[in-house]
Amino acid sequence: MVKRLLTAGVLGGIALVLWSFVVNGIFGFTSRIELNRVPDEPALYAVLQAEIVEPGAYVVNPALGPDRRFPPGEPVFSIRYSGMGHEAAGRLQVMRLALAFATAFLVAGLLSMASDRVLSRYWSKVLFVALVGLLLALFGDLPKAGIGGYPMRSALLIGANHFLSWVFAGLLIARAMRAPEPDGT
Repeated sequence: MVKRLLTAGVLGGIALVLWSFVVNGIFGFTSRIELNRVPDEPALYAVLQAEIVEPGAYVVNPALGPDRRFPPGEPVFSIRYSGMGHEAAGRLQVMRLALAFATAFLVAGLLSMASDRVLSRYWSKVLFVALVGLLLALFGDLPKAGIGGYPMRSALLIGANHFLSWVFAGLLIARAMRAPEPDGT
């Protein structure tokens, strides 16, 4: 069972990395959502560099009206600053790669503890992994929508992308995870 679990984790990690490479690297999915350009970027960059010196998440609200409330319909901006520059991109990719494999191993481990009924059917195993992916998307991606966050459409697209990546991973994980034989192997 350990060998199947390791194989499933590796295959799941490969599937997640491959999905991300194709969807983001080749088709630029994430960059279209995350990397929109701002007109007169150098001027805005200079203001942000002067005003935001500590890493963190910031919200920029419109001025309060005479009634001491925010005016309806006025935009709220969100700013994220990690404290890192472009030189950290390589380290972050290695960390994301490790997280993809660690998560795939965890999901394969959860699947290995499922009932024999689930483990005996290929599509039940795929569904199991897909449902874990759905939970990750629902609780990880959709809450990012809202005031100062993503537009709902972007959060839904990101969540759908993550869900589909787990469906793809599930197709491979399910191949490696079989129901245990009567002798326990």
